[in-house]
Amino acid sequence: MIQGLIYSLISATAFAALPILVKLGYAAGMTGTVMMQYRFSYAVLFLLVFMLIKDRSLFRISRKSLAKCAFIGIIIYWTQTTCFVRALATIPASTTSLILYGYPVVVTLASVIFLKLRLNKLIVFSLCLVMAGCCLVFFDAFLREVDLIGLAYAFGAMAIFSAYLVLSQVLLKGLKPLTATFYVMLFAAIVFTLSGDFMAWFHTSGEQMLIGLALGLFPGVLAVTLLYQAIERIGCAYASIFSSVEPVITLAGAAVLLGEHVVVLQLAGMAMILIGIIVPNLRFGQPTQK
Repeated sequence: MIQGLIYSLISATAFAALPILVKLGYAAGMTGTVMMQYRFSYAVLFLLVFMLIKDRSLFRISRKSLAKCAFIGIIIYWTQTTCFVRALATIPASTTSLILYGYPVVVTLASVIFLKLRLNKLIVFSLCLVMAGCCLVFFDAFLREVDLIGLAYAFGAMAIFSAYLVLSQVLLKGLKPLTATFYVMLFAAIVFTLSGDFMAWFHTSGEQMLIGLALGLFPGVLAVTLLYQAIERIGCAYASIFSSVEPVITLAGAAVLLGEHVVVLQLAGMAMILIGIIVPNLRFGQPTQK
């Protein structure tokens, strides 16, 4: 459990950079599709170099597993990421994140129904703390007028991300996390390049390149690889609960990098999320899913 918790927390920290980097990318004149084109392409490049140096056998994959990675990269990743980025283009990052963080509840319920996860009091209590904490962290989102199309994209991103976590546990079972990450990212890079702007590579500013590299390294390689590691060890339900530390880190990063203000209610929300993450590790309830 502890190892899965650590992987989930580091993955969430890397994923937390995504909305901040996307906002910086929009400010630098980049489109959402081009940002994701850079994110996945740079991620594939980082992984390619690392796997060539570490262990070339990591490239070996069966046709069946390759088809599964293609499905996740081309269909699931493209759809979910496109919805998330388009939501950020029209509604505040806090509102988008608030909606996205309905996914721990959806993933847990799906795990109970489809993966036979045993739902105990600790899990329910943890989910309640996490969701209440997210509402406090993003309380100001309720007070803002938001674009309805942006809201629809945000809810779509949440639903697809929930399905993605459950499908990853089922489809990528037995596949090495680095191998799965490489091929999922490769197919995502291909589809975003085809749907984006290939010529953008030839007129990229220094600032845009740095944002693209950061997107590839943090919410790309680190976030996805460690998320697969966590799912492999503790299952998608616990991984989604532990990953709920992400809004805490997003809020802190937004305060430092984007100048957003943090108030007492948001600090209380952070505390509730952290307690909600600690609760499942108390091990007073049913044995954890392996």
